[in-house]
Amino acid sequence: MDLEILGISVLWTFLFGYLIIASIDFGAGFFNAYSLLNRKHHTLTNVIQRYLSPVWEVTNVFLVFFFVGVVGFFPKISIYYGTILLVPISFALLLLGIRGSYYAFETYGARGHKGYAFMYGLSGLLLPASFSIVFTISEGGFVSVIEGRPILDYWELFTSPLTWSIVLLSIMALLYISAVFLTWYANKAKDEHATDLMRKYALIWAFPLIIAATGVIVGLRTYNLIHYERLINLWWMFALSFILFLVTVYMLWKRKNYGQAVGLLISQFALAFYAYGISHYPYLLYPYLTLYDSFTNTAMAISLIVVFILGFCLLVPSLYLLFKLFLFNKKYITGALQKRR
Repeated sequence: MDLEILGISVLWTFLFGYLIIASIDFGAGFFNAYSLLNRKHHTLTNVIQRYLSPVWEVTNVFLVFFFVGVVGFFPKISIYYGTILLVPISFALLLLGIRGSYYAFETYGARGHKGYAFMYGLSGLLLPASFSIVFTISEGGFVSVIEGRPILDYWELFTSPLTWSIVLLSIMALLYISAVFLTWYANKAKDEHATDLMRKYALIWAFPLIIAATGVIVGLRTYNLIHYERLINLWWMFALSFILFLVTVYMLWKRKNYGQAVGLLISQFALAFYAYGISHYPYLLYPYLTLYDSFTNTAMAISLIVVFILGFCLLVPSLYLLFKLFLFNKKYITGALQKRR
């Protein structure tokens, strides 16, 4: 296997990890704010807060690994994306700051403040929207290189149906992922009311997710025919993903095997996410930048791969302990520890 492929595979895996964990986090914040708005917070807030409390500090670890790695493996990428992503990434950093402030206020300030909760929930929807802009730009047609400098056409970007279809897909995906996971988590907490409510939300967002995904594929046919054709060649991966989606929805509908439903959900998104990445190969930005003309030197690449694999081996056991000691500890998940205090 080429070092370029190995490097991008490691980065893509970290990005997928962030996709799943951050989606649960962002969606939980939105559902918490929505429950306050429709006065169902007494049903959801306790379960959501018990999930968020031990997890929020580690959510962005995957994102930090990805950003450090992508610049380390592909230094030339900073020349292109560093300039054209100045506005969306600055906006994303502002939203991350808002989310961090919410945790601080919830921990050390007035708990249950509706204003903080609404800002937190709104930022959870806007963050994936701002990050998803990168996928749109990478398809090409929005960047021109003038005298060696990449220039982003903001008007073309924000009036493109592809942009908004990808933004819509990112929002639908995070709401669905979060709802399915929180259904399982509420069921583990033996909270029947929260389980039924999150199950209802998961079923509501399931088919809009498929419609949004179909819209993105159709949009690619207009904006990047090469990518569209390579995507169609991997139809079997998307077909398997769709079958897993149907089985997940069936389990939710029948109110059974919520844990298995979460496992199928992760597998469903893994198939679709890696199929997208494979079909995008070898381009990082159509048609200007590929893996091969932007890769670092061999010594640096080997060092980064070793460090990232070691980091992954350290991160996974840490997450396992976090889940075992907190998230799925029977006394913690049912609120027994809080009651004892």
